[in-house]
Amino acid sequence: DVYSYGVLLLEMFTGKRPTNSMFEDDFSLRNYVKMALPDQAMRIADPKLSSECETESGMMATDTQTRSCARHRFEKCLASIFHIGVTCSAHLPERRMHIADVLMELQAARDLYLRCG
Repeated sequence: DVYSYGVLLLEMFTGKRPTNSMFEDDFSLRNYVKMALPDQAMRIADPKLSSECETESGMMATDTQTRSCARHRFEKCLASIFHIGVTCSAHLPERRMHIADVLMELQAARDLYLRCG
């Protein structure tokens, strides 16, 4: 279901499990991500993703401005994916994103990341 898909996105992109010891009482993986959006997506992302972004943008770009643009696109894409995960895992089913909208948003995030120039 869409709730589980949202939690899976959050797990994959943060590198944290919902059962992590840092999530106690009312503090959950979803709350952790929601509090970081939209400006702190890189801070909560799995460090492996960040290093992958550095490697990828470093290989593709020779100048600082192009690398900076690639990193900015990566951050926007990551924030979008986190937003999808948070929306899909909303507590109330009627507040969850419909799967067709999830697909469109993921495609938009992919297109943003892959955009050249």
